[in-house]
Amino acid sequence: MNVRMATVDDLIAIQHCNLTNLPENYQMKYYLYHAMSWPQISFVAEDHKGRIVGYVLAKMDDAEGDEAEPPHGHITSLSVMRNYRRLGLAEKLMRQSVDAMKSVFGAEFVSLHVRVSNVAARHLYERTLKFEVLDTEVKYYADGEDALWMKFYLADAARERDQIKMAEKRKEKEKESAKGSKK
Repeated sequence: MNVRMATVDDLIAIQHCNLTNLPENYQMKYYLYHAMSWPQISFVAEDHKGRIVGYVLAKMDDAEGDEAEPPHGHITSLSVMRNYRRLGLAEKLMRQSVDAMKSVFGAEFVSLHVRVSNVAARHLYERTLKFEVLDTEVKYYADGEDALWMKFYLADAARERDQIKMAEKRKEKEKESAKGSKK
């Protein structure tokens, strides 16, 4: 098995892998947007015949304005064909992408969403790759399923900022709850 940077020539095979394995599907222009904007951070896995059997599609988020965050990446989609699962390809793809986000763009963290019901993916993200669950986004997916919003921190400063933000949100909720119970 070979893991390498994805190219525009791989997009049809990436889309095929996505359509075969995942309920969230994208138009070709979305794959092209990723490939042209951030070519250094999306990767494919090839079998011994050079066929694409897995991919990770990633992007850099560039929030602006008052809510601007430090440079950070986002995993848009990860998929490995069924016959090639449990070989460590998803982990390899993820590590390549995360490493590239940090080395090329100076990412301080990487975020992703995962279906609450996707036990295998959650195991990979939480246990193997050490992503942290930050929140549940209710009805995130088109079919109404909830998503876990997860982050992997590449810099301690990013984790500290998030901890402060989360503490502030908890205090606000406690205040609102206290106001509601006094009525």
